[in-house]
Amino acid sequence: MINKTTFNENKCEWIDINTTNSEELSKLYEGYGIDSEVLAYSLDKNERAHIDYDESSNTFVLIYNVPNQEKIENHYETIPMTFLVKDHVLITVSNDKNAYVAKMMKQYLSKYPTISTFKFLFSSLFMISDSYFPLVEEMDKDRKKINDKLKEKTTKQNLLELSDLEIGIVYLVSASKQNVVLLEQVRTHAIYKKLDDSEKEQLEDASIEAKQLVEMTQLTSQILQQISGTYNNVLNNNLNDTMKILTVLSILLTVPTIITGFFGMNMPLPLEHNVMGWLITIVISVVLWFTLSLILRKIMK
Repeated sequence: MINKTTFNENKCEWIDINTTNSEELSKLYEGYGIDSEVLAYSLDKNERAHIDYDESSNTFVLIYNVPNQEKIENHYETIPMTFLVKDHVLITVSNDKNAYVAKMMKQYLSKYPTISTFKFLFSSLFMISDSYFPLVEEMDKDRKKINDKLKEKTTKQNLLELSDLEIGIVYLVSASKQNVVLLEQVRTHAIYKKLDDSEKEQLEDASIEAKQLVEMTQLTSQILQQISGTYNNVLNNNLNDTMKILTVLSILLTVPTIITGFFGMNMPLPLEHNVMGWLITIVISVVLWFTLSLILRKIMK
């Protein structure tokens, strides 16, 4: 599915192709004289954020990390999205998971129909960074809920939910950092010299927004790590207390075992012919048991 939109008094054109079909995308690239090498990473789901510039065809390629707004295994992930600028034509390669970006771009273009191609590109990158924040805020709310549950009871289910949040924030932190590096590379690229003041200003705004996103995701990640570490310590402490109790009980149980075992030997023993010998044996065991328990209590304190 290909959507074409002209703007800036018909001087510029935006083409959005929503596809995962390499043949369909290849035909579009051929029509605009774009190198076939770009085709490979335009459809690669694992492509890292980066920029590329083909001077011979005057094609500027930008791969940007976009949040997938649908949860996968109870956490959010990111996917790459391709932006190409050739002369005054902006081409975006989208799919069902990041089609919402094209909708945001369309709404933005309807408000500002006279912007240039690069300003439209950098404005789109700004909006993508901005789309991360609701997801991070949602994760903060989920983190507070899970933390409250863990304070009441540290269950396996609650710990797994906390783990899902940690996995999700790792994706967002990594993606946002890559985006910041990418925008910094644009500022040091030869293409930057061709931008006008308005386009440079929009690039600066996109860079600031991306850096703010990195700070927010890192803060959330640090809080989650702190919570996870705290409850790991709590579980280890509970385990230590349990082992301590079991150790004390095992020591105390050795007292009657030793005494009864001693009097159970097949040899002449004290109280052997005494009718109350078994009762005396029990009394001795109880006295020694309480004596040992008092000693252990003082040691543990």
